[in-house]
Amino acid sequence: MPELHDLEALLRSHAPIIISETQEEPRVVALFRRLAANMSTPVYHWTVTDGLRLGAAPEPMRESTRDATDALVDIKMRDNPGLFLLIDFHPFLEDPVHVRLLKDIAQQAKFRGQTLVLISHKIEPPPELAPFCSHFSFSVPTRERLKTMVLEEAQAWSRRTEGQNIRTTRQMLDRLVDSLFGLPAEDAKRLAIGAFQDGMITDADLPPIMKAKFDQLNKDGVLSFEYDVARFADIGGLRSLKRWLELRYPVFSGTLKQKGLDTPKGILLLGVQGCGKSLAAKAVAGSWHAPLLRLDFGSIYNKYHGETERNLRESLSAAESMAPCVLWIDEIEKGIGSDSHDGGTSRRVLGTLLTWMAENRERVFIVATANDIESLPPELLRKGRLDEIFFVDLPDEETRKVILDIHLRQRELPTECIDIDDIVAQTSGFSGSELEQLVVSAIYAAHGRGTRLATADLVEGAQATRPLSVVMGEKIDRLRQWAAGRTVPAN
Repeated sequence: MPELHDLEALLRSHAPIIISETQEEPRVVALFRRLAANMSTPVYHWTVTDGLRLGAAPEPMRESTRDATDALVDIKMRDNPGLFLLIDFHPFLEDPVHVRLLKDIAQQAKFRGQTLVLISHKIEPPPELAPFCSHFSFSVPTRERLKTMVLEEAQAWSRRTEGQNIRTTRQMLDRLVDSLFGLPAEDAKRLAIGAFQDGMITDADLPPIMKAKFDQLNKDGVLSFEYDVARFADIGGLRSLKRWLELRYPVFSGTLKQKGLDTPKGILLLGVQGCGKSLAAKAVAGSWHAPLLRLDFGSIYNKYHGETERNLRESLSAAESMAPCVLWIDEIEKGIGSDSHDGGTSRRVLGTLLTWMAENRERVFIVATANDIESLPPELLRKGRLDEIFFVDLPDEETRKVILDIHLRQRELPTECIDIDDIVAQTSGFSGSELEQLVVSAIYAAHGRGTRLATADLVEGAQATRPLSVVMGEKIDRLRQWAAGRTVPAN
């Protein structure tokens, strides 16, 4: 057990204050007590409800030690060695009296053989205490250990059901293990047991596990978990992008391990607004059977110096723990675009992101979308940062036909009565979202007249519409000219 060895070394180094951020309080307390017994050191346990107790004593040493100040004064006045476990003490760290008492105890700890242990779900020590603090955390189970644990629980389930075996495949078992990776052992075991209570492990069992895992890892709410993933079958065009992703999926999923085939890092989707960049990002996760995490740069920005970069680091760390996953950064230029009026925050955020991209070894595939390539820094665009830059252009005739057919069928409308070729001829320059809205508007128009949807309704709507490629023609033409020869066509 590596944690036992690491913690024993930490205690023997006479660290004055040890901080343990964990959701597994009983496990941490048991580990400290075990080590203290091996080292013949008395253990004191404090909570705001029970006060300061010696060992497992049912009553506090003094009734007044339920008060945090009295408890710290009691510890400060002792001259005997001891390990003092302070549970959920984090709210009291905002009191300057408590900070001073903790500092006094820490300064005399080495001479008295005392160690304070702060145990809570999250602890941010004040700057005065930082020099005295060391951190301890449990390592999460390896994938090999998780797989063994799942098989053990499956065997136990089989015994309880009189020999009934759980139905699954080796691939589904590996995907279940990937979904559990990054969780503490007890949480992983609980979710695994819940997954095969119906006697099988299927695709339907994974999203609830990934959502539960995400909720635990993303406590600050900077990332969002996207349930609404898409399929490429629901997207017209993007043939080159689909092929590119198909070639790389076996490596990303871990089913293909071959020397020279690096794990894909990510892509940048540049293009005309409304042409399906966001939908494509969702489809990457759907086709790769991976959780989709969305990073909103607007939510990570903080007015205090350094907080924005910390929020980004924590978000990227949570994404690593969710691996394998797809990290969707929508409109990335709004977060790291050139801005000389933000005190250098954008540059620091860019540096944080680039450092992580260079050092990350987990299967986190970035799908960044952008509308304005000129505001993106060249450091992000150079080869090696991302695998490829795809340009999502206005749909051609064949793609427009597929898009119209998709939207008509999704609304269960009879396509045999619609001359799609006629509509395609009337919609040159329309984006995918404009084609969808054309169908919606035509349905309303037909409903208002009390008739069935007809080709004329769609043609009339197309002729009355001025698409973005006309309204913003100069800007879109400039974007398309820039992309020609610099990017890979997604279609």
